Amino acid sequence: MVKLTIKLGEEVQFLYETTCDTSNSDLIVQLVRLYNGRLKVDRLSQEIELLADHGTCLPPNMQGLTDEQIEELHLKDEFEELCVPSGGFVLAKDPLGRRNGRAPNEKMKDVLKRTTSEAKAAISKKQVDAGICMSEDIIGDALDKLRGAVTIVYPMNLPPYDPIRMEFEGKEELGGTQAGQLVMDEGEAQLWWAGKQLVRGKKVADFVGKNEKTKVICKLQKKGQGAPAREPVFSEEEKKAMMAYAYRKQEELKKLEVEADDSYLNAEWADPRALKKSFTGTGGVSWKPK
Repeated sequence: MVKLTIKLGEEVQFLYETTCDTSNSDLIVQLVRLYNGRLKVDRLSQEIELLADHGTCLPPNMQGLTDEQIEELHLKDEFEELCVPSGGFVLAKDPLGRRNGRAPNEKMKDVLKRTTSEAKAAISKKQVDAGICMSEDIIGDALDKLRGAVTIVYPMNLPPYDPIRMEFEGKEELGGTQAGQLVMDEGEAQLWWAGKQLVRGKKVADFVGKNEKTKVICKLQKKGQGAPAREPVFSEEEKKAMMAYAYRKQEELKKLEVEADDSYLNAEWADPRALKKSFTGTGGVSWKPK
């Protein structure tokens, strides 16, 4: 299997295994799905953590309003009594005014927090260091665990406008948001390696060869961004190791120069004929004119 290290810009995203016979079109679509799937798990994890802290979302027309404004406008959250967490709730006002402030109790809160931690660990970039390749099964398992945890805490489901429920139902509205800008379109994505674009319609082998044990670093990006910067010959860790090695060698050479210094041989006590000169009385005689 060809092992790909997928990067977005200069940041490593995940590992992926494919074959030389795979078409680039299929490969790009699969990589984009994994990339977007990781974004979805991350978005859900963030929202579920807020759910654990401050309860369900308020209706859109009530979000950001103060209690006084809500009372003056005679607004009411119709799902407040319907969507109650298992075991009751504790009051925890949302400083942003997005959620109703009816948070789950500590036991149920722990269920949500623990599940989000596991989900984020499954899609973490640290999986690259561990050599674990990303797959749809990993992302699907993370989504199932998140859905299960929310169902345990909110068996009556969440309000239809809550972003968590909308994500699970595939109805998320990301237009005009920062999260929406990160999402990549399968038909518009490009894959680059060694300054070359892996053209759709061709196979992986047409670019990286037919060795199934090849390891390459590829860059995934949106169409129209131009060729990405090529990977440096040496990584930052390798550069640091080389500089440390060069410094050690320099210090060793300095030490050898000191140890190889033979200037002491010109000293009087190092003269091998000193004893003879002392007997003949010729020691200290200078033949140079003064």
